[in-house]
Amino acid sequence: MIVALMPLFYLISNTAPNPWSFALVAAILYPTLMALINGAPFVPTPMGAVEKMLKAAKLKKGEKVYDIGCGDGRIVYRATQEYDVKATGFELSPLVFLLARARKFFWKSKARIVFADFKKHDLSDADVVFCYLLPETLAKLEGKLSRELKKGARVISYAFPISPWKESRKLERDTKLSLGPVWVYER
Repeated sequence: MIVALMPLFYLISNTAPNPWSFALVAAILYPTLMALINGAPFVPTPMGAVEKMLKAAKLKKGEKVYDIGCGDGRIVYRATQEYDVKATGFELSPLVFLLARARKFFWKSKARIVFADFKKHDLSDADVVFCYLLPETLAKLEGKLSRELKKGARVISYAFPISPWKESRKLERDTKLSLGPVWVYER
């Protein structure tokens, strides 16, 4: 909590600026802003949607699963527990990454959470890729996924489609549970 408030303390402090505290604030704020600009803001996927996405993926034991922009890690943690897959989540926001790492202890999960930009990682070994990203980010990501994903890999997108891909199926919005649609793609 203190780490999250440090930028505020730094900005309202009446003491002379300390170069080390400025460096720490910049080290926290820069990746957080880049995550917002290049990915999506941290909006936790509702647990009902997580279950819907996991079922839609038809995961098999031992598959390699990535969650790009994993937030607090709930998809990869649940996937490893329920389906015994090898799951990795990528998160670029330092504060959200720390939250995900803290939650790992409570979930008692074997999933990995990596503080990194998924755009700089090779996804060619993925069997399934989960994403809950803004349409602009999905449009930029489409080329990377088209180039790297192997035949038969599945991409599960919550809330927004990946243009110009044609989905293999779409799970419609559930208005009773306030859940968005889920698009399932197969390469």
